[in-house]
Amino acid sequence: MAETKKYDLVVLGGGPGGYVAAIRAAQLGMKVGCVERDKLGGICLNWGCIPSKALLKSAEVMWNFKESKEYGISYDNLKIDFKKVIKRSRDAANRLSNGVEYLFKKNKIEKVGGIGKFIGPNKLSVVDNYGKEVAQVEGKNIIISTGARPRELPGIKIDRKKVVTSTEAMILESIPKEMIIIGAGAIGAEFAYFYNAFGTKVTLIEMMPNILPIEDAEVTAQLEREFKKQGIEILTETKVESAVAAGDGVSVKVSNKKGSQELKADIALVAIGIQGNSDGLGLENIGVNVEKSWIKVDKTNYGTDVKGVYAVGDVIGPPWLAHVASAEGIRCVEGIAGVETEVLDYNSIPGCTYCQPQVASIGITEAKAKELGYETKIGRFPFTANGKAIATNEAIGFVKLIFDSKYGELLGAHIIGHGATELIAELGVAKKLETTPYEIIRTVHAHPTLSEAVMEAAEDALGHAIDI
Repeated sequence: MAETKKYDLVVLGGGPGGYVAAIRAAQLGMKVGCVERDKLGGICLNWGCIPSKALLKSAEVMWNFKESKEYGISYDNLKIDFKKVIKRSRDAANRLSNGVEYLFKKNKIEKVGGIGKFIGPNKLSVVDNYGKEVAQVEGKNIIISTGARPRELPGIKIDRKKVVTSTEAMILESIPKEMIIIGAGAIGAEFAYFYNAFGTKVTLIEMMPNILPIEDAEVTAQLEREFKKQGIEILTETKVESAVAAGDGVSVKVSNKKGSQELKADIALVAIGIQGNSDGLGLENIGVNVEKSWIKVDKTNYGTDVKGVYAVGDVIGPPWLAHVASAEGIRCVEGIAGVETEVLDYNSIPGCTYCQPQVASIGITEAKAKELGYETKIGRFPFTANGKAIATNEAIGFVKLIFDSKYGELLGAHIIGHGATELIAELGVAKKLETTPYEIIRTVHAHPTLSEAVMEAAEDALGHAIDI
């Protein structure tokens, strides 16, 4: 029989929910073990958030070269080493994964390598890739943080060579001439920007009326215009009937108001549909409730139906964001430890898309505010009137703020433009503090900065913006 290891807390999965929960638990004095079959950091750090941002930086640099004459700079014989582009992104991921390994050692957290499966409410069997048991672990409490993965959809046959997921799209050996991207959410939009920057003819397909369909309609309309200027073909209100490898490329059949058509390309990226990694964990052995692959929890403490068993992150359903998983992990552990914490406000979660122009938002859209019956004051400020944006030639986009007319509370903030994913943090703090436009206006913003657009959007909501 394999060795049995005993802990105060066992974390199943070392992604942004799991490793953060493990570290916080260690800080609170718990003996912690983390069962992880691969590198620490999970999909986000190794195959998602971090390496994709490294790729997007390379794309931004490429666009800077294309526009360099506007800055008074010219060049000859521009070359692209695509393998080095990919390598740089992998190096960034590996560096941060090693950083998490260091943090585990620093906090005396034991990593148990392998695949965990429940054999009792507080006990896991850990096996290697060949199914051989390498350990058993017991925890007074167990947190499941196993994440999610792409889901295969009817008619779409993912072979990971010609019909690929985001994982394969990050490590292609060469730049494809043509790519079809199925799904225009954040992942689809980011890869559309990346490959288009390096010369790929990109077709972006979305079933909903707008790309980035969860974002404010004004923002998505501008992003669509900018993408088309960049040369990206966009098909909205279009359903994908099938996508299969065909010869040296792919065949994608779609239908929309214009009828049915067949699209062909070198490769197709599927960026829609995910499922929770709840299968194979032995949850049926202990009675944890799972619905459509998502583990059901009480979102005040992240407890399942089984005492002492908790779940956080993508495996419990949307929003599927790394920072949400981390926030849930911290709150879950603090609840277990009995220290003061607070319930996570899911209406105040920032969402970011890192293409150029960037998109970032927090709170509700204008359409949602109307649906909920709010009377609103809305302020907008374009970057075309912002000194820093003009000086840096990044004057695309705007800031849009939505306030409740009655109490002045900030209901939603929406930004499209350079640096949007950094600017949203100010508005996250503002929303957390239940700020009104007056506090934003009276907070002196440095000049010249892009953040002045936030201040002037608040001024516009009250009808006295200075620079428009």
